[in-house]
Formats: sequence, structure tokens, C-alpha cells
Amino acid sequence: MTGEQMVALAKRHTLYEWSAQAAVDPIPVARAEGIYFWTPEGKRFIDFNSQLMCVNIGHGDPRVVKAIQDQAATLAYANPFMATEPRARLGEKLAQITPGDIDVFFFTNGGAEANENAIRIARLVTGRHKILARYRSYHGGTAGSLTLTGDPRRWAMEPGLPGVVHVPHPYHGLQRGTDSAADALAQLEEIIMLEGPHTIAAFILETVTGTNGILVPPDGYVEGLRALCDKHGILLIADEVMSGFGRTGAWFAIDHWKVVPDMITMAKGLTSAYVALGALGVRRGIADHFQQKVFYGGLTYNSHPLGCAAALATIAVYEEDNLIPRAKQMGQVMRGLMDDLARNHPCVGDARNIGLFGIVELVRDAQTKEPLAPYNGTSPETQMLGRFFREHGLYTMVRWNTFFTNPPLTITEAELREAFAIIDAGLTRVDEAIGVVARQA
Repeated sequence: MTGEQMVALAKRHTLYEWSAQAAVDPIPVARAEGIYFWTPEGKRFIDFNSQLMCVNIGHGDPRVVKAIQDQAATLAYANPFMATEPRARLGEKLAQITPGDIDVFFFTNGGAEANENAIRIARLVTGRHKILARYRSYHGGTAGSLTLTGDPRRWAMEPGLPGVVHVPHPYHGLQRGTDSAADALAQLEEIIMLEGPHTIAAFILETVTGTNGILVPPDGYVEGLRALCDKHGILLIADEVMSGFGRTGAWFAIDHWKVVPDMITMAKGLTSAYVALGALGVRRGIADHFQQKVFYGGLTYNSHPLGCAAALATIAVYEEDNLIPRAKQMGQVMRGLMDDLARNHPCVGDARNIGLFGIVELVRDAQTKEPLAPYNGTSPETQMLGRFFREHGLYTMVRWNTFFTNPPLTITEAELREAFAIIDAGLTRVDEAIGVVARQA
């Protein structure tokens, strides 16, 4: 098909996610390799968002492709009541790389479903019903995980799942300072006491917040959160769907703080999205609750052999190619390039990253830090920047007054600089549009 044919048929016969259909303008994709993908007509894009922060090992790795092909030829499907070799080996492997004594796993179809089952297990194990979740968070698009979500994607489907209580997020923003860990934890404990600790089953958080701003927790926050949960018998759930598998320069973001959650959810980088798969990891004590009691959960495609085989091969790529330390190293290079943007462009209000998990916040006024687009909105300037990126072959997510810098962990320094050259030129256009002159490098 031509790109035009792809787009016309896809728009006619399919619904696009999180979009008013009349406004959808998809990029037609024919093939991909490494950090690039191409349209049918041969236009090349730098995939600077790893699609949806998931293709961590880059596109088309032959080792993972072969593992999927071999598994499909051997055993394409077995129902989730059966045991298969890839399921067995993947559980064993994840037990080796996840934090602490997490060594039992429930394999799902994606991250939202992993979070759904974490809620279910928390309630079954504790006998409590409330779940604490933070504002400025995203946990998935299914009913329960969307209720957990603390951003506007939740609003249209409210009231949602009963028992979810949203709490403030320790926030680093353009128009206010960073909340200290002590202040954030004191505020959280007050809410716990007001809600009744004996009613709260779990607290769920994105360890490093993803689409709501790449928000890294202040020093002491994660450790304090662990202590607070222990004090009140509340289970701690780390949502590592986006931040896991090397994205932050560690296997999981929570490893930076050496904290062991009670449960950990994952997807995306688990298979680098070559095949759909998610997982929920739990500590042994939680798993033991279900030795004599029924675990009420499961879907037809859970523990799918193709997904498990793809995950095993993907984890091997991380290890063989040293992608976890590489992400940390390249994150330092990206930090320097982001600092250059902040120095040279008045429209850059803030730029931050941890590993290859980054974001740039844009402002209309460098003094007042007025965002270039409002919360949950857009502006002519951000729309212009999105078009500029697309025209010049850079694909990333432009959301509200931000854009993301989340390339595959395989990216080289030369490729990183190529992408930032396009970004630099685009931000010059933004500076001109808001009536300021870019600073001299």
C-alpha cells in the first residue's frame, strides 16, 4: 500500500486511541530498523519516543525476531492453565533482575492489566478496599487502571472504580518549587489518617512519573514512602511499565533508591513491544496467600508463549549489549544537550532527564514561566513545533507545553546529536513565534 492508502483505510475502518477521529493524522509506517522507521514512500523518521516509550532495544533486532519465529513454529499458543518452557524460564529470569525478594509473576497482556491485577491482589491479601494513587499519574486505559490515573484521561470515565483516593504528587513545576520529601510524606500521612489506615490496601505510584512530566521523586521520598506503608500495613505497588527495563539507567527506576516494593508492574520494555506482554511481580509472602485460596484472575492470552519467548530474548539483548549501563551513559550525554537547549532558547523553561527518560517544558515568558500551552491544552506554537518535527523526520510526543526525549537505548551519540539538531532548529522557530531571540550558543 501507499501511505495515502494506509491512512485512508485505517481511518475509515478503525478507531484511533485518545483522539477525536476527525483530527487524526497518522504517520503511515512501512518498516523500521534500529532507531528509525520509514513511510512506504521512503521518508525516514528518528523514533525519538521509542514509539510509546516501549521499543527500548530498537526496532527489528534479529535475535528477538528469531525467538518469536522459533516459538511460533514450535508452540504458538497454550492456554494459561498449562505450563510452557518460555513461561517457566521467564519467571525464573525476572526473579533474578527484579528488586529484593520479588520472585513470583503473573503474566498479562499489558501494563494496564498488570495494574488491574495488582489492585485485585492488594484487596484480596489485605482485606481492605481503598487504593491510594497520585495526581499527575497514568496507570493505563482499562476501567480500574484509568480510575487510578491522576490526569485528565480519567475524567470522561468517572466515577470509575470505587475506593480509589487520589493524593498530591511531590511536584517539580515551572510556576512553583519542588516539594520536599518531608513535606510530601507529612501530607500523605495526614491523608492516610483521615481516610483510616485500616481501610487502605495499597499505594500505587509511577516510580518516575512518565507522561505527566518525567518527574523524579525528591531525595528521601521513595524510602520514606516504603517506611510509611510499612507503618500502616499498606502494600506498596511500583508501576514500572514505562520506567522499567533500562529506561532510567537501571533495570527498574526503583533500583535507584534501593527500595523493594511489595508488587511491581511492567510491560513495554519487557518485550520492547515486539509482542504484547505485561507482568505483575509480587513478593513471596503475597504469593503464598494464594496457596490455599483462589486467585480470581486471568484472561485467554495471559502467559502467551510468543510473548514470554520475546521477553526472554529481549532481556538477553539488554544483557548482551550492556544496554542498562549504556542508557545511563547516554543519559549523561543527553543531559548536556538538554542544558544547551536551555541556555540557547528562551522558550525552554525546564529540561530534565534520568537516563534516556527525558522531557522539555516550554514557556511563553522566560521570567514568569507562563507555559507555552495550558494544562490539558495546546497552542499554535506547540502545534507548529509538532509539525516542524514531523516535516524534518523526528517523531516524538508533543503534549501540552512539553515534548519528550525517549529514544531507544541503542541510540549512539551521533544519532542523539542528529535528533537534537532538529530540536534546536524547531525551538528557534518557537522563539521567533513568541517574539524572543534565541540566545547565542
